[in-house]
Amino acid sequence: MAKLPKPEELSKIDLKPPKTDWMDTPVEFKEDMYCWGAKGKNLKVVEFPNARDWSPKEEDWKLPENWKEIVMEAFGDRLSKYRSFKLFMDICVRCGACADKCHFFIGGGDPKNMPVLRAELMRSVYRKHFTTGGKIFGKTAGARELTLNVLKEWWYYYYQCTECRRCSVFCPYGIDTAEITMMGREFLNLLGLNIDWIAGPVANCYMKGNHLGLEPHTIKNSIEFFLDDIENITGIKIEPTFNRKGAEILFVTPSGDLFADPGTYTAMGYLMLFHELGLDYTWSTYASEGGNFGFFTSNEMGKRLNSKIYAEAKRLGVKWILGGECGHMWRVLHQYMDTWNGPADFLEVPKSPITGTVFENAKATKMVHIAEFTADLIKHGKLKLDPRRNDHLKVTFHDSCNTSRGMGILEEPRYIIKNVCKNFYEMPENTIREYTFCCGSGTGLNASENMALRMRGGLPRANAVKYVHDNHGVNMLANICAIDRATLKSAMEYWVPDVQVCGIHELVANALVMKGEKERTLDLRLEPLPGKAEKEGNE
Repeated sequence: MAKLPKPEELSKIDLKPPKTDWMDTPVEFKEDMYCWGAKGKNLKVVEFPNARDWSPKEEDWKLPENWKEIVMEAFGDRLSKYRSFKLFMDICVRCGACADKCHFFIGGGDPKNMPVLRAELMRSVYRKHFTTGGKIFGKTAGARELTLNVLKEWWYYYYQCTECRRCSVFCPYGIDTAEITMMGREFLNLLGLNIDWIAGPVANCYMKGNHLGLEPHTIKNSIEFFLDDIENITGIKIEPTFNRKGAEILFVTPSGDLFADPGTYTAMGYLMLFHELGLDYTWSTYASEGGNFGFFTSNEMGKRLNSKIYAEAKRLGVKWILGGECGHMWRVLHQYMDTWNGPADFLEVPKSPITGTVFENAKATKMVHIAEFTADLIKHGKLKLDPRRNDHLKVTFHDSCNTSRGMGILEEPRYIIKNVCKNFYEMPENTIREYTFCCGSGTGLNASENMALRMRGGLPRANAVKYVHDNHGVNMLANICAIDRATLKSAMEYWVPDVQVCGIHELVANALVMKGEKERTLDLRLEPLPGKAEKEGNE
């Protein structure tokens, strides 16, 4: 953050287009706007092609001699394999409806970050090599050769897209530009042109079962620290189980919830909720990651990492899977899992052992989102809640891209928040629900070396938060995604420093009145609950 200009300087956006045509405007690699190249050791672990150390700063990217043939062969293969990909290459009329919808374009002003133009980076090559008009008329038909400079342009801009799909909501033809970014990254991955903030977590997850590379004993130790805090706050000793065969439910959450604030408070919320319910569940120290960074490299890698959860569910003999607050885990599960891994027929359709609700929407995946599960508990009156414990918070809710646009979880988190908090305020309607702005750092872009890119991408969301902060005094931004909890924390510190970030199950745990608990004076962050500090002072 030290290298960043001040917010008032970064927010000065130059929207003047370049004097030259976009095809004639060379890509300019700007500091703090891109991530470091993947390390060879991480590419080698998962047998990715062309494993070697390389740097985007250097002229020589150490590509294989036949790099162009590799890309063009893969291009043709994907066109024949995915009908949607060919359709998206053909049907865009460049109407511009998506142009001002991307958070990176809004926050940075670079025309090549308009979704329509970012897609044209690839469409122009498609026209040259796969359409008659492009082969005959060339640039006049919007076609161009795949050169080294074009390839570098692909890399620079396809790693300035978080695949949030906001642009697709506004496209009159239904083009999913995120799918084009995904395909661009897949082509780049065939040349070893990944970023290390993706390749590292992928390698860790492949070898250790989670993105952070946490060993089983480290996972248990982290949770034990949470249990100590919970006992200090509530007086209740919680004893979760790990790798227990025969449990009814396998619980899987992003490893970020076990490692860094504010995700750790969300994990404490899970533990308290499950204890209060007497839920028959277990953690796994082997399938210890709900997220799937493989999704940001290729469909095949996404499939390989996704399968570990189901392999562990089968090994432990559970009935169904409950998943924590995560974003891309749920887009992978609900939009790709059946195609990649097939229906999980060895598991049962999830049924809440507390309310008896059968989650019909999870018939294929056998996996339920924690927000659905908790909202159902509240609806059936199964939790004793005291929302006054959150009176020190004025809360707004950030719809995470993958759970909102990608899965349709819109009402459940709001229902939960309204039952555990008395002060809830929505951001402007064109910035929430299906229209939600991205956190600006998803799909592996939440590194430290690209902070200018991240803060520019986070500006639209921060601007909406600032609106409710200025008008309603909002001081807490809730969400249901581990990546958002990590990235929005930095964005808020930079743009709206009076607003903190949390998961909704931190709010649930604050409000949860547990059987046998001592009188609580602190929330999960060890800060005084409303009215408690004054009472203690009088005593």
